[in-house]
Amino acid sequence: MPADKEPTVSAPGRTPPPTLELVAARAGVSRATVSRVVNGSTSVSPPIAEAVRKAVQELGYVPNRAARSLASQQSQAIALVAPEDVNRFFGDLFFAEIVAGIDARLEDSDYVLNLMIANHDPSGKTMRYLGGGAVDGAIVVSHHTSDRFLRRLTESLPVVYGGRSAIAGSDTYVVDVDNVAGGAIATQRLIDRGCRRIATIAGPLTMQSSLDRLAGWRRALDAAGVAAGPVVDGDFTMFGGANAMREILDWREPVDGVFIASDLMASGAIPVLLDRGIRIPEDMAIVGFDDSAAAVSTKVGLTTVRQPSRQMGWHMADTLIEVLRGNESVPRELIMPLELVVRDSA
Repeated sequence: MPADKEPTVSAPGRTPPPTLELVAARAGVSRATVSRVVNGSTSVSPPIAEAVRKAVQELGYVPNRAARSLASQQSQAIALVAPEDVNRFFGDLFFAEIVAGIDARLEDSDYVLNLMIANHDPSGKTMRYLGGGAVDGAIVVSHHTSDRFLRRLTESLPVVYGGRSAIAGSDTYVVDVDNVAGGAIATQRLIDRGCRRIATIAGPLTMQSSLDRLAGWRRALDAAGVAAGPVVDGDFTMFGGANAMREILDWREPVDGVFIASDLMASGAIPVLLDRGIRIPEDMAIVGFDDSAAAVSTKVGLTTVRQPSRQMGWHMADTLIEVLRGNESVPRELIMPLELVVRDSA
């Protein structure tokens, strides 16, 4: 049987369900035209598309989710777009918490979630898919300034960003924490412990969250008159955190405190210190960021700034659903609270 041929299965004594061919005959168009309309294509002229929708409704033709949604012009699906490396996405517990929160909100809705891991979308296939009617809106997380395709996305769909973005336009929605304040809170903890030369392991400086946490680190140091140690990019990975800590230990001046901008990077950095016989926090105090499972999986419990990742995911999904419902009172920006969690590392 050809791939595009629909099997007809009917119980004895029952009228067979309408087929694509019957819809085409009723609308006076080809089978291919009907297929394009029910799959969300925009290449069919409006009068012909309307004739197909009318035939679908009259015959009760329901081939798939797209056909069921013709009346409302909605797919009942949303996309989670992560312009990120696959290994990093599945290796960072922060993303797991975000997805769990999104899923919890979608349980109380008719929407399903499509995961799109699109590292800069060089071929354009992500945009073709998202702009072709397959989803009604998108949630974007872990975005970089180089992800220019996202600007086109916001012109095609309602979009909620997990985190502020220089790419996002003024007509998008954002769920975030105050990362500047978070960086300052973490650094102030080190200052309060008596640290006098404080370094930082930052995330990629192509990400707004990294820049903001770095700004908070600088703000706290400047306010306290404490010397700044080196700034090293740890790429928000465990491997990057380990390499960054080695670089800090080889720096020309001794460092006695480090703000590490994610728990995952800290989980790579702490073993480097222990392997060199450096005591935590006596010789070097450490503060992380996230309060993910990584904060309690190292040999030294990690003092960290807790961001409510699961709740953030829930609110990202809730914001998008309300926008899709036409709720005009949805706030453009929702800032979630932060909290310092003190453990052994500081």
